[in-house]
Amino acid sequence: MTSSTASPFLSTRAAGTGLLVALVGYSSSVAVVIQGLTAMGASPAQVVSGLAAVGFAMGLSAMALSRWTRMPVSVAWTTPGMALLAGTGAVEGGFAAAVGAFMVTGLLIMLAGLWTPLGRWVAAIPKPLANAMLAGILLKLCLAPFIAIGQAPVVALAVLGTWIVVGRFARLYAVPAAVTVALAAMVLQTPLDGATAAAFAWPQLTAVMPAFTVEALVGIALPLFVVTMASQNIPGLAVLHTYGYAPPVPPAFLTTGALSALTAPFGAPTVNLAAITAALCAGPDAEPDPGRRWQAAFVGGLGYIALAALAAVTATLVLRSPPILIEAVAGLALVNAFGGAVQGAVQDEEHRLPALMTLLTTASGLSLGGIGSAFWGLVLGGGLVLLHRRRQTA
Repeated sequence: MTSSTASPFLSTRAAGTGLLVALVGYSSSVAVVIQGLTAMGASPAQVVSGLAAVGFAMGLSAMALSRWTRMPVSVAWTTPGMALLAGTGAVEGGFAAAVGAFMVTGLLIMLAGLWTPLGRWVAAIPKPLANAMLAGILLKLCLAPFIAIGQAPVVALAVLGTWIVVGRFARLYAVPAAVTVALAAMVLQTPLDGATAAAFAWPQLTAVMPAFTVEALVGIALPLFVVTMASQNIPGLAVLHTYGYAPPVPPAFLTTGALSALTAPFGAPTVNLAAITAALCAGPDAEPDPGRRWQAAFVGGLGYIALAALAAVTATLVLRSPPILIEAVAGLALVNAFGGAVQGAVQDEEHRLPALMTLLTTASGLSLGGIGSAFWGLVLGGGLVLLHRRRQTA
């Protein structure tokens, strides 16, 4: 998608969305990444190194892809993959074997980028199903503001009230104002002890000599590749297609796969196309002009690199604060996107039932074989579409 009114100047609105993207993408799941790295046998120093390296990989790939394609290509770490590894535990060879598996996963993603039918398959997903999958992904996050009221009522109500009041007079500044309140609460709730002071140090990259073992390749690399492709890359492409963007698949996978392989020796997990933050960048709330929304993903990449430089302190602040606060802000920012996705899913009567099944399956959080609910929602919805077509043909 391009726009004849696209401007080379940075949009203030897109820049604000980009900063929110970096904050949401990092804080909402950093605990899962830390848990996954620790389960693989990483030491505290290796965890900080991994966070710094993966932040650099996410930021650089998002900046490169969005600038080159002029599309809001958002990048994230493989949260479902890290959750899978957290449940798998260490393998023979320790963290060195896990690092070797991370490298192989990156190479497999690069190979997937050279397989051209994948892009055609994603483009063939019916729009109602893609919208339904997006709505299912966003539903849980859009519920976060109200769940937060039960967990942290004072702060959550302050965040929600700020969003409502500021949005009444200046909608553009509603989400930034809510973010400011949430960040202030996180800082105030973080105790100033010796561990917190030590976190304000420049992160050190710790190199690990990768080891390649059969157990790690079969138990880590292959499952991580499948989960990353099915739960992140394919839904990420589908979300972009929902908003009218069709990024070229080979460069996207070659870039994220190569940076994953290059940063793996420093403990970095795999990076991939994002889905939730893609919805933040690609929607009209990021920037009314579709031709300038790529700037949101670009600034988000800058934010990831900045967070990489503060890996120790950001991990300390986030892990010592309720992550539901940042999720609540993200949910408020995605309310309009959720409404548009629901409307796009159900307005076509022919696809309404398959779309609803896709939405419900995706929102359920179902996981089979380590593969997340977004993929299975598309599988179920696509199966119903094919079944209905065969009945009509018969």
